[in-house]
Amino acid sequence: MSDTEVTVQSSEHKKTVNLELEIDASAKDLGVNPYKNWIHMARAVDAWRIFPRLFLTVYIVLLYKTVIWYMGLPAPSMEQSGLISVVVGAGAAWFGLYTGSSKKDPTK
Repeated sequence: MSDTEVTVQSSEHKKTVNLELEIDASAKDLGVNPYKNWIHMARAVDAWRIFPRLFLTVYIVLLYKTVIWYMGLPAPSMEQSGLISVVVGAGAAWFGLYTGSSKKDPTK
């Protein structure tokens, strides 16, 4: 148990307050963690990077289909060219985010 004295000052009042704190820092045995298997599965999904790879795969299919569609147009309009430009630009952003988001080592 520790005693601490705190002084609070404002422009008009001054008040001193005594605080008593009791901190329990002992280790508690809570038994077996019922979510242990879920935690292992979540770590495996994170390590395998399933979702980023799935999103990139979907993007590659989208890019392929839109480029094939665009190349099949007899006279592409400015709007159609803009759509292809946005799809290709989004791919560059996706790839940059994927390669720049490597798993950080928690020990460092």
